[in-house]
Amino acid sequence: MESFLLQATMFLLAAVLAVPIAVRFGMGSVLGYLIAGIVIGPIFGFISGSETTDLQHFAEFGVVMMLFLIGLELEPRALWDMRHKLIGLGGLQITLTTLAIAGGMMWLGYQWSVSLAVGLIFALSSTAIVLQTLAEKGLMQTSGGRATFSVLLTQDIAVIPMLAFLPLLALPATMTIAPDGSISRASDAAHEAHHSLSLVEGLPAWGVTLVTLGAIVAVILAGIYLIRPLFKFIAAAHLREIYTATALLIVIGIAVLMTLVGLSPALGTFLAGVVLANSEFRHELEADIEPFKGLLLGLFFITVGAQIDFGKLIADPVNILGLTLSVIALKMLILYGLGLMFKLKSRNRWLFALGLAQAGEFGFVLLSFAVQQNVLTAALSETLLLVVALSMLITPLLFILYDVVSHRMQDDHHESAADEIDETGQVIIAGIGRFGQIVNRLVRASGFDTVVLDHNMEAIQAMRRFGVKGFLGDPTRPELLHAAGLEEARVLVVALDDPDATVKLVKHARRERPDLHIVARARDRVQVFRLYQAGANDIVREMFDSSLRAGRYVLENVGLTEYEASQAEQTFYHHDRNAVRELALLWDPERPAAQNAEYVARAKELEEDLQTLLTAQLEKPAAAE
Repeated sequence: MESFLLQATMFLLAAVLAVPIAVRFGMGSVLGYLIAGIVIGPIFGFISGSETTDLQHFAEFGVVMMLFLIGLELEPRALWDMRHKLIGLGGLQITLTTLAIAGGMMWLGYQWSVSLAVGLIFALSSTAIVLQTLAEKGLMQTSGGRATFSVLLTQDIAVIPMLAFLPLLALPATMTIAPDGSISRASDAAHEAHHSLSLVEGLPAWGVTLVTLGAIVAVILAGIYLIRPLFKFIAAAHLREIYTATALLIVIGIAVLMTLVGLSPALGTFLAGVVLANSEFRHELEADIEPFKGLLLGLFFITVGAQIDFGKLIADPVNILGLTLSVIALKMLILYGLGLMFKLKSRNRWLFALGLAQAGEFGFVLLSFAVQQNVLTAALSETLLLVVALSMLITPLLFILYDVVSHRMQDDHHESAADEIDETGQVIIAGIGRFGQIVNRLVRASGFDTVVLDHNMEAIQAMRRFGVKGFLGDPTRPELLHAAGLEEARVLVVALDDPDATVKLVKHARRERPDLHIVARARDRVQVFRLYQAGANDIVREMFDSSLRAGRYVLENVGLTEYEASQAEQTFYHHDRNAVRELALLWDPERPAAQNAEYVARAKELEEDLQTLLTAQLEKPAAAE
């Protein structure tokens, strides 16, 4: 018990210290977990290799839970809609990468069977690291993120046929591969040393197929007919912990069933998640599983870092680093080509290529299995394990490289040719999202012409279907603004989603037209200050008015009359506008507001003034009575 508690303390302490530091410096949580593992493993030796290996088998369950949650987000129809990317994009990636790496291994002098096995292993990428990083960076819903997910899903499914295929590459039972690559005879005892325990052991091929199909059908039927009655029964207890226990039982039970029939637990739980995607208990399952998934994935990343054998790396750095970088470069080249073939544009193509260039956690499983099946030598496996771990360690750095590349690139929509603008109006509206649409409807309904600019083709096409004309193009481009009539316009409305683009547009418009009235949308108070300095006349925080209205409803339902709540709302509104103007003069863009002593002091004074004003406002009716 003492040993277990000590290990748990070391893992948690390393994560608590390393992850926030990594996130603060923009490296992401995954790199933080990997660094934590390196610190407590290879550097200080707080945990041994055997302890890490045993723990990793437990931590890999975080990947299983992650795929279950991903399945919950995918309806069966959505999965069917992805079939072209799953078969085309994912299938081509696995095939081309396998052949390329196998060719490289044969060029290095390895047998074709060994080369093919290595190619299959390195064709896989890290589902755990990539999906976690995409989610953290908000990239999952981009076209590059969706393409990346499709390939990862295909790879996870492909693990099953790979496990079935690898034994076919093994030498005969009486032969083995020596560490130097030569072939020798193995004793019967050595051949029989490994036994797999499963329901399909000893069954004929048709029996294995029937058991496998039966397990898949059982998972689907249980998801359709058993889960709902089970949760209704559990709901009668009104105990939160029983909900959690039930969610864990579902995931663990399915994983055990898949393991017994020789299938991937991750695939089984993913399938169960897809079946339950339309269930009314979907959100309950997500809430119960999410904390366990996060902790176990973090633990998995720590064990990967702790398993890196720096002694072997130091002994042969050129070969090992050369192999690692070669694998990454080769996969990235293939992925970039596939991105071109499937018409991914600019930054999405780079996200796709850089995000999937590493080896994956299933590589550890396949390497171990390949050694057991007499396909790879133990010595070669140790080297390849180090390459897999190093490539995973480099992955967060590849995402940082993507951030650098994407910031230097224009948005994908800039590649679309801008429309030729043949109309001008008194009002130019840049951005036709939820905010800009309402402004446009109000102004046009009042009898004034508008010119709408937006870089989103879908938004422009949707407007045209409703009879509202808009023009496709980047509103921050000077030539597009001038074509829209910037010289003659009376008002410019800047309603873009991108805060930096909004400030850039306001600065340009103010420089070109000092007399132009500019109404700008702001996301928060900091952007208000930036737009104020850029020269905007009216700055509207996108949530401010709706939040004030919600606050008025609260006041009406805690004891104030409608009149009193309305007066409080108006008092707050006018005071806040004046306060923002004052604070904008004190705001320093070079340092956070909390570290600006003058700003903080004045903000406190203004908050006290607001409380005094509201108290006096609410006491007026009482004094009159």
